[in-house]
Amino acid sequence: MFNEAFMPGATAVGVTFKEGVVLGAEKRFTYGTYVVSRGGKKVFKISRTVGAACAGLVADMQILVREISAYIYLREIELNRALPPNSVAKLMSVLMFERRWAPLLTQVVIGGVDDTPSIYVLDPLGSVIPDDYATVGTGAEMAIGVLESEYRKDLGEEEAKALVVKAIKSAIQRDAASGDGIDLLIITKSGIKEETIKL
Repeated sequence: MFNEAFMPGATAVGVTFKEGVVLGAEKRFTYGTYVVSRGGKKVFKISRTVGAACAGLVADMQILVREISAYIYLREIELNRALPPNSVAKLMSVLMFERRWAPLLTQVVIGGVDDTPSIYVLDPLGSVIPDDYATVGTGAEMAIGVLESEYRKDLGEEEAKALVVKAIKSAIQRDAASGDGIDLLIITKSGIKEETIKL
């Protein structure tokens, strides 16, 4: 059994706005009370219009992203169009549920754009929960309070970025397993932009 005292911590956030999605995660990798790295990356491009942010074991997430990216690339070649975020979330759910007896210990926020922006939360067993905004990880309780009080459906891109950063900063202040900067993925129909904010 995995000892919870050595479970890695993290804070990952996703928010939809009028034209797209902003995904963010802080950069600290911890193993229990030990800070393994201050420059880790917990946000990932999956396709041209879909990305993900994670909390938990980053190695498990890296394997999952490599595998799902390959499947999606092949499927997009077959269809000659981008795969929508709900299809990506369902495929990732199947891959995670397949491994339910030895689960990938990661929580995932998938975000992307098809006709409308959308966000999905997946747990280690592959449950898929759609929402307008989401948080996962050890800092989720602090971050969700900020999102609940300030989220609106008509946010612009800059407002959504500012809200994601504010939510993650609130978690960093109270969660010792989160910190050391923020990585952002901004996903719109025109593609994915990456940004890093130093704290």
